[in-house]
Amino acid sequence: MLSIDLNADAGESCTHEQWLREQAVIPIVSSVNVACGWHAGSAALMMQTVQCALRHRVAIGAHPGLPDEGGFGRRALAMSASELYTAVLYQVGALQAVVQAAGGTLRHVKPHGALYHMAAEDATIAVAVASAVADVDRNLLLFAPSSSALAVAGHEKRLRVIGEAFADRTYEESGKLTSRNRANAVITSQTEAVRQTLAIVCQQKVQATSGTIMPLSAQTVCVHGDNEHAGNLLRAVRTALEDVGVTIAAP
Repeated sequence: MLSIDLNADAGESCTHEQWLREQAVIPIVSSVNVACGWHAGSAALMMQTVQCALRHRVAIGAHPGLPDEGGFGRRALAMSASELYTAVLYQVGALQAVVQAAGGTLRHVKPHGALYHMAAEDATIAVAVASAVADVDRNLLLFAPSSSALAVAGHEKRLRVIGEAFADRTYEESGKLTSRNRANAVITSQTEAVRQTLAIVCQQKVQATSGTIMPLSAQTVCVHGDNEHAGNLLRAVRTALEDVGVTIAAP
């Protein structure tokens, strides 16, 4: 029987309306990636998000980002490997303390935004990120694009790497996500999100924006929590997966 993890980002809201949307998303997923206060969130919101995830028995992960609230962590910053190592160490350690205080266990780490893409493409940055995760706790899972520099670095640090794909982002022939600067980067259609997710989970393939069919395997599928359509997309995706016999479970 096929099994897949569904994950979403949370703890990123800056308004009450956004927080209500996040609370509606958390029960639908099997894993949640909690912002650690650098690209978004705060200590109080970290605790609220963790408590919500624990109530719904959802696996909790750290979602460290670059120090860029104004750009929501989606702008690449010129930071050294040493600076990025300490940035990830600090953020993951902070969320681990919050989770432990709330009575839970931190399960995984998934870098956010620009940090995620920088680590996926640059081996030096990937080693810095993976080293920080391993130094906090070698039992933590590392979410990373399959076959990326980050996945390679995670394996080298003897971390368990969980290959990730996206239900709500389109792909280029290079295997990279379409740049958010392009109009077709984000998938808002439930039908399209379901089609793409079923192809990834059941057939290990994805259709690029050019129409080319490419191999893509994953153990976790993400829908971005800041997507205003996240709740509806996740419900549609989860229902479609369960309808074809796929089990939704954290890794």
